[in-house]
Amino acid sequence: MTKPLNDTIHRVTQRVIENSRKSRGDYLELMDREGDKQINRHSLSCSNLAHAFAGAEEDQEAIKAARGPNLGIVTAYNDMLSAHQPYYRYPERMKIWAREVGATVQVAGGTPAMCDGVTQGEAGMELSLFSRDTIALSTIVALSHAMYDGVALLGICDKIVPGLLMGALRFGHLPAVFVPSGPMGTGISNKEKQRTRQLYAEGKVGRDELLASEMGSYHSPGTCTFYGTANSNQMMMEMMGLHIPGAAFVPPGAKLRQEMSRKATHRLAELRKNGDDFRPLGRVVDEKAIINAAIGLLATGGSTNHAIHIPAMARAAGIKFDWTDLSDLSSAVPLVARVYPNGSGDVNHFHDAGGMGYVIGTLLDEGLAHADILTVAEGGFEAYSREPGMDGDELVWRDPGPSGDTEMLRPASDPFQADGGMRLVEGNLGRACFKSSAVERERWTIEAPCRIFEDQPSVNEAFKKGELDRDVVVVVRYQGPRANGMPELHKLTPALGVLQDRGYRVALVTDGRMSGASGKVPAAIHCTPEALGGGPLSKLRDGDIVKVCAETGTLSTDADLDSRDAAPEPQAETGMGREYFAMFRHGADGAEQGASSMLAIAGL
Repeated sequence: MTKPLNDTIHRVTQRVIENSRKSRGDYLELMDREGDKQINRHSLSCSNLAHAFAGAEEDQEAIKAARGPNLGIVTAYNDMLSAHQPYYRYPERMKIWAREVGATVQVAGGTPAMCDGVTQGEAGMELSLFSRDTIALSTIVALSHAMYDGVALLGICDKIVPGLLMGALRFGHLPAVFVPSGPMGTGISNKEKQRTRQLYAEGKVGRDELLASEMGSYHSPGTCTFYGTANSNQMMMEMMGLHIPGAAFVPPGAKLRQEMSRKATHRLAELRKNGDDFRPLGRVVDEKAIINAAIGLLATGGSTNHAIHIPAMARAAGIKFDWTDLSDLSSAVPLVARVYPNGSGDVNHFHDAGGMGYVIGTLLDEGLAHADILTVAEGGFEAYSREPGMDGDELVWRDPGPSGDTEMLRPASDPFQADGGMRLVEGNLGRACFKSSAVERERWTIEAPCRIFEDQPSVNEAFKKGELDRDVVVVVRYQGPRANGMPELHKLTPALGVLQDRGYRVALVTDGRMSGASGKVPAAIHCTPEALGGGPLSKLRDGDIVKVCAETGTLSTDADLDSRDAAPEPQAETGMGREYFAMFRHGADGAEQGASSMLAIAGL
């Protein structure tokens, strides 16, 4: 028998609703106005219309006569990004599938889609976070032509899904469906990949061995198979009801994947305003949907990047959600999945063991998720507790049954740990996030002298010289959104992991980002206020004692910061177009608010 909604989840939800009352009301009023004045294509001038469907070829007559809904695709396709490479053929297929139900499809526009895996540790990583705002703005430009009755959003990876959703929410009077493409096949074991990275960091293997190992992991079209930000995105779209149920982790090229995408096209046509089942995006993404996204993140040990993205996506829908809300939810939501880097198996193993259908089913059974959210699927959120499959040529959904691997997935009544593993740590050094689900409990508390750095290369150089062979809290500052765009500092993980394996008590404190791949080293990340502008990290000095404790939620130093001046601020780097992104940096707000200049300047 399904249990009633957990008291803590209920309390947090009511707090978010109350805190968002005015901003959410303003958003919904705007969407109602936008929907009321939605352009009727018959009222457009002949010149407007002719421009809009001049390239529609065989669909031209249908669009001109408004015989059925015209669906817009916003695509983040490129064939450098493995997860997005399969999107190459999606538009032409979706046009065919739309005609099957009397609809038409046009590609409304494209967005950039960068790969954090390619830019890790490089100058391009300083554009990464603000690519999310760029994607949101690109989505808005694409949909500004007002020719569409629904929106298909083609994107998967790190900043791309949040950016697409943030942009599409400005057109929340339209229905929208995310259409994923699935993960690549499993490569070499994650344990072997991690071993080779650490050997390379110690200088025990060369570049050829490292490259061969990496190519064994990242080897074909599809999403990278570790449970990082990209796959956490897919989990969240399921938890928010924005996918066709079970679409997240079906591999590219499979018959099932094609049928899921076909179903998404058909379903989007059904959701139009003048149909029988109108479900506008702005109503689907409500306070409970945002809470469900956070619950899914916690229950599965998802990417820490979403401590930034969830508040930003929420703001785009007029909803206020912060790290106190996330931490309170974490106290009530158990960890039911261990997917690499939190466990040994990847997302393919996760999917085979029951995947999102199992996770959602067990959360609903224990009253740990909102069952009453509006989704894009028939049957509401309960439909997402089933897994898709093929019965001959027919797409069907089935009960996933018990976990296929209890080392990977466990019921919420018997979880890996009682809390969700995303903890708020705070004190006189600010507020930060600590991903406890990735760290052994005996390392949840680290207190040691700190060593201050202002970039990743300096940390790795100190490591190579043996200067960090001791108990140490490594502080990497001036990495916040206003300083340099808040790059991921994933290149630190191998070196810090080696120090930890040598028996030292090691932690990282930074106003930069790590990611869903951050792994086993305790880290207080996204520290806010950031160092730039006089934040507490700017006043630390080498040797100050710093304490990071996930048990007590502490991030502090015994140094007298009030008596100190901030360290000199580094000069902003140029090149790789970073100077053009100065407007994003200068206008950005804090990590806890979503680190967005676009939302801050818009007053959202």
